[in-house]
Amino acid sequence: MEKNYYEQLGISRDASPEEIKKSYRKLARKYHPDVSKEADAEAQMQAINVAYDTLSDPEKKAEYDQMLDHPQGFSGFNQNAGQGGFDGSRFYRQGFSQGDASDFNGFEDLFGRFGTGFGGGHYQYQREPRSYRGEDQHAKIEIDVEVGYQGATQNITLQIPTVNAYGEPEVQRKTLQVKIPKGMKEGQQIRLSGQGQLGINGGENGDLYIEIQYRDTDRIRVDGTDVYYTINVTPWEAALGKAITVNTPAGSLNVNLPKNAQSGQQLRLKDKGIPNKTPGHLYLILNIVVPPATTAQQQQAYESLAEAFVSYQPRAY
Repeated sequence: MEKNYYEQLGISRDASPEEIKKSYRKLARKYHPDVSKEADAEAQMQAINVAYDTLSDPEKKAEYDQMLDHPQGFSGFNQNAGQGGFDGSRFYRQGFSQGDASDFNGFEDLFGRFGTGFGGGHYQYQREPRSYRGEDQHAKIEIDVEVGYQGATQNITLQIPTVNAYGEPEVQRKTLQVKIPKGMKEGQQIRLSGQGQLGINGGENGDLYIEIQYRDTDRIRVDGTDVYYTINVTPWEAALGKAITVNTPAGSLNVNLPKNAQSGQQLRLKDKGIPNKTPGHLYLILNIVVPPATTAQQQQAYESLAEAFVSYQPRAY
């Protein structure tokens, strides 16, 4: 006994449109002639295409369900062969009364709505298998902040969750050459056309979207297009408000420190962050470092400093 369309897709008659689509995609990956090892892959692919074409269309599905509920009126029907005789007038006499037949706009309209499988006379109908676009995929990569300022072309290897030809989940390793333009904002995406999942029945491939994340270090953190960069300064530079030169991701910059600057204090350098369409800012975070006293002269310098600040109480709390 030949399978009906529901059995062909492995679903129940009350399956939702999402369940119908999911089952079809799983079977299509299993029997796609380009990847399947099944001996009857091409025939199976044609059969599930016909089943899905009917069950995914609400109007066709309703008519097909009517046929299943009144099998005596479709005794000449052959789902898959596409051959043999089907006598439309015989169906009209035996299957429906005059009142029943008035619900349809003619036999050719009724049979033409189903996929391949109605044989005989001018009712024979052949539909090309429907093609489907592959699904888009998404991945994240980490890049150094310098790439955000200059741009780069990099070879990256991604591990992307996907589904194999048998409908089973697996992780696919994919190595791609990616051009990363300068000015990428944290969380912004690069679209690689056609690098997503393969299309079905000649459908176009999906796209791959790569989300950019900046690699944080002990000294650098990126938030959107703003860059936070920790720099070391000496106690006298901070106290006296010295002019210093700082090597930053934005290049070598001259910075005037405010007098009596403190550790953790931030200095904002406008538009020196990631050079996006709306540039970010570069925030210098001051870290005051105390040099070791290893010589007698250096130790004497600290003694003099202690005498000069004898009234200062750093732990007055």
